[in-house]
Amino acid sequence: MARTTDSPVAPRVSPPDLPDDLDDAEPRRGADRIAARLDLAGSADLAHSSLEQCVLTGDVETLDLTGATLLDVDMRDVRAASAPLRNASIRRLRITGGRIGTLDLSGARIDELELRDVRIDYLNLGGAKAADVLISASMIRTLDMPQAELTRVAFDDCRSDEVDPRGLRATDVDLRGLDAIAFTDANSLRGTTLTTFQVQQLAPVFAAGVGIQVRD
Repeated sequence: MARTTDSPVAPRVSPPDLPDDLDDAEPRRGADRIAARLDLAGSADLAHSSLEQCVLTGDVETLDLTGATLLDVDMRDVRAASAPLRNASIRRLRITGGRIGTLDLSGARIDELELRDVRIDYLNLGGAKAADVLISASMIRTLDMPQAELTRVAFDDCRSDEVDPRGLRATDVDLRGLDAIAFTDANSLRGTTLTTFQVQQLAPVFAAGVGIQVRD
């Protein structure tokens, strides 16, 4: 299908819809939390929980949200060595500030995600199906996207050491705001938008992918 002059389409991201008053609540596996503030510490097990209109803050070793359902959730200045959200269902999640060692979104179903001013050592989107994602002013040391299906995703003022897009299915994915040192597989970037400078940097990888030897 021919791409239009308006491509790439920008992600449609809105802030979480939060009430003025939030009740303090404790994290618990399989819990249902609505309009709650959770101040996290130690290891927080929220696997298979349902969080709606919630704010999460704190400093933890592990924030386990595996299989959780998140609707209108705001994570503010959270520091976590590990934050697994494998197979989570997400609609309007905003993560601002803080630092996360491993943010594992593999297999997640995502509709509106914003990461802003976050430092992440390893971001895993393997097998995720995500639409409307904005990542801004963030440092992501390693970004893995194998077999991910991404629609309307944009980076703004972000840096990364290594990006692995193998098997990526991309529609309106704007990588112009991602300053990456290396892409492991440039041939998997179909459907993305790059700057002229980024394409020039990737030229040797593109050439190798189609069997061209480049020698001076």
